[in-house]
Amino acid sequence: MSTFIIAEAGVNHNGDRHLAQRLIDIAADAGADAVKFQTFQADRVVSRHAPKAEYQTQTTHQTESQLEMVRKLELSASDHEVLISHAQSRGIQFLSTPFDVASLHLLTQNFGLNTIKIPSGEITNAPFLLEIARSAKVLILSTGMSTLAEVEAALGVLAFGFTTDKAIPQPGDFERSFASDQGQQELRERVTLLHCTTEYPAPFAEVNLRAMDTLAAAFGLSVGYSDHTPGIHISLAAVARGARIIEKHFTSDRTLPGPDHQASLEPEELHQLVQQIREVEQSLGDGIKRPTPSEWKNRDIARKSLVAARAIRKDETFTAENLTCKRPGTGLSPFDYWQTLGQRAAKLYPIDETLDV
Repeated sequence: MSTFIIAEAGVNHNGDRHLAQRLIDIAADAGADAVKFQTFQADRVVSRHAPKAEYQTQTTHQTESQLEMVRKLELSASDHEVLISHAQSRGIQFLSTPFDVASLHLLTQNFGLNTIKIPSGEITNAPFLLEIARSAKVLILSTGMSTLAEVEAALGVLAFGFTTDKAIPQPGDFERSFASDQGQQELRERVTLLHCTTEYPAPFAEVNLRAMDTLAAAFGLSVGYSDHTPGIHISLAAVARGARIIEKHFTSDRTLPGPDHQASLEPEELHQLVQQIREVEQSLGDGIKRPTPSEWKNRDIARKSLVAARAIRKDETFTAENLTCKRPGTGLSPFDYWQTLGQRAAKLYPIDETLDV
C-alpha cells in the first residue's frame, strides 16, 4: 500500500483563482495523489479581535488584523467549481479543509467531496466535529497542539456522529460511542490521524515523530504526518516509520507575499518529495531477510572459500599454517575449516587454490 501524498496548496493562491489553478498543475506534475486547499468564510471563522500567529505577523503586513488577512485568502463557490474541474482534468484528487459549517456543506453537499481534512485547530470544536462526522465519509484528522486525551475526546465525537443520529448528545455519550464496538469499527474504517507540529516552520527538535507511533498504538488507526519542517527529509523519515499519509505545504514561489509561502516547498522540491517517498516505499520491502535477485550474482564474488595459504603436497595434513580463507566463495566454505584441519590433502594444491567442495 503506497503512501497517500497530499500537496497542501492551502492559501498559497493568495485569493487568485489563476494562481490556484497553477498550484493544481504543479501538484499534478509532481505526481502527488491529492492537492488540498482551505475553504472558509472569514467572518464565520475569525473574530475582529483575533490576533495573528507570530509567523503570520512576520510574513504579512503587521498592521492588518487576522480577519483582514484571512478575508483576502477566501475562494468563492465559483472558484471551487473551477478548481475541482481543473483537478479532475489533471487526474489529481481535489481536497479541502473547511473551517465553518457552511464551507463544510459547500464541499460535501454542493460538490460531493467524500473526504474531509480536519485541521488541528478544530480538534476541540465538538459541534463542528459532529457535523463533519455526519457530512463526510472519510476523515483525516490533524492532531497538532493536542494531548492524547484531546485526540481521544475528538474521536469520541466522531464515533458518536458515525453511529447515532441523536441531535443533542448527553453527558457520557461521546465516551460510550468511542468505547463501543461499532464506534471503533467506524473509526478504523473512516479516520486517519496525522501527527503534526503546528508551527511554521516547525523546529526539528519539536517534531517528535515517535508520537506518530504513540497515536497508532493508542487508537489502532492509520496514521500519517503533516509536515511543517523545512526540506523533505522529515517526511521521508515519517514514511519509513509507517506514515500512510504525508501532507506538505507547497507554493509556486517562496518569495510571494502571504502567511505560508516561506514555509512551503517550491515545485522542484515537491517533485523530489514525491519521487523520494516512492523510493523509500520500494526500499521498505516485505521484511523477509533473504538474498535479493540482484545479490545472488555477487555472493560468490564477495564471500570466501578455504584456500591453500602456501603450496600443499598430496597427502600433507591440513593445518592452520597451510590453510586460509580468501575470495571467491566457489570452494569449500570457511564453516568447514575446523573439520578440515587434520585431514590429508587428496591432491596437490598450489598457493591460493580453493579446496574442493
